[in-house]
Amino acid sequence: MPSPTRLFALAALLVSATALVPPGHQGVPNQASTPDNTPAPTPDNAVIADTAGQVNQKSSAPIDAPPNADVAPTTVTAVDGTVTDANTTIAAASAGNSTRRRDVGRFGKRQSGFEQVFAGLPAGQHDASIEGTAYLTYTVVNNATYNVDACLAWAATIPNCVFVNLYYEFNNELLDFVFSEKSNLKCAAYGDIHSAAEKTNFGGQASYPQVGNATVPLTYITQSSGFATKNLVDPDTPEGYDLVFGPTGGANNAPGYMGFAFIDKYDVDACAQLCNGRGVDPVGGSCQYFNIWRAVVSGVPTTYTCSMYYLVADESTAVNYGQGDLVVTLSRGYARRSLAIDGGFEGYTACDEFCFTASDATWTGTSPAGGVADAGIFFFPPYARTGHGSALLGAAFGDDALAGTLAPAAPIATVAGRQYVVQFFADRSFSGPTLEAAASVEVRWNGKKVGGVTGFQTYGLVQAVVVGTGSDELSFVGGAAPAWVFLDDVSIFAL
Repeated sequence: MPSPTRLFALAALLVSATALVPPGHQGVPNQASTPDNTPAPTPDNAVIADTAGQVNQKSSAPIDAPPNADVAPTTVTAVDGTVTDANTTIAAASAGNSTRRRDVGRFGKRQSGFEQVFAGLPAGQHDASIEGTAYLTYTVVNNATYNVDACLAWAATIPNCVFVNLYYEFNNELLDFVFSEKSNLKCAAYGDIHSAAEKTNFGGQASYPQVGNATVPLTYITQSSGFATKNLVDPDTPEGYDLVFGPTGGANNAPGYMGFAFIDKYDVDACAQLCNGRGVDPVGGSCQYFNIWRAVVSGVPTTYTCSMYYLVADESTAVNYGQGDLVVTLSRGYARRSLAIDGGFEGYTACDEFCFTASDATWTGTSPAGGVADAGIFFFPPYARTGHGSALLGAAFGDDALAGTLAPAAPIATVAGRQYVVQFFADRSFSGPTLEAAASVEVRWNGKKVGGVTGFQTYGLVQAVVVGTGSDELSFVGGAAPAWVFLDDVSIFAL
């Protein structure tokens, strides 16, 4: 027989449950479980500008490497204010999964060839080659003449090349005697457009070996000219994303900021990969948006910024035009595409203040045998994490203690064999800590449990990694009044 203390506790619990006004009757959530309304973070533009002054992404064609090398993968030069190792890859800088990359345009694609943007100094005068950002690779062309046509024809075959620097390099033993081309007329390709102000490599290196006490000749440059594409077009949109705005001269200064990375080329695919692999924010969840832009410092391209957000921004917040000598250029915003249709339940608008339904055009709520209104969609801002819509698991009127099921109205169109992350926010706090202690929700993928969460908590992030089959069934099962569970902001992202 239960002790008097135990009986008293059970009686108190029963009274508490009886006194509750259920969600279906517009009950008020437990006041002790008020969500954290701290404003979402925004970028620290001073840190970004300061870090831009620390990185050095400028380079030129090396004196000791053979021509026609493959273009190196995009690398990360800084993350959240910390300068990284020079060989840090995108995958290494990502916290987890990475998106599959395609061979697509980055800075832009060529339209109608190149035009000269600066000329070299006259023959016989020492000159300098470009030291600039987004160096790609180089070749050598026949040096019997100043062979501009051959250089530009080669540049047209290099993906993402928008600028070439053509110059003679003297006293380089490898060019003169080792490499098969036997030419010292270098043609260096870049993924960004540069100016004569960036001609800072005057040579001065020793390439020939020391022989006795003879003076070793040093390399030097002559007739260094630059050619750039006449027009640029937008880069291809990364897989799994949609272009929101751009290009403009303003970077986002928006809430939901997660951090930033500098990369060595203007590469939207690399930014997408960094966003996909960014660790989840405990408040906002996964990265859902990135803003890529080029930093020009004192008129010179310096670095390429990927700012990441857990909230989707737009052009209205692209109001950071730079600080001091740093100017924002080529700013574009991209939103990560979710396979969950109306994951915020904002499509249900049958009233102006309070109403709910078992199903709408995009979501279907079902009750088990004997259950009544065990899953549904609410229009009522106090129940939502964001906006006005949310979903409820558990009998809306408290008529039973059965678990409800909520599922998309149509199967999820996936790519067979590809991984996805199901992300949502669950609130198990309506009835207070004691009555919600037994609250639970399961994530099911094609009928199998793949994740879930239990116990009392205000809106918190829940994730489950799944594998697509091409057409998949997602469902959320849980809630047992008075241990109700609210769901909001459901997303399904490709990894």
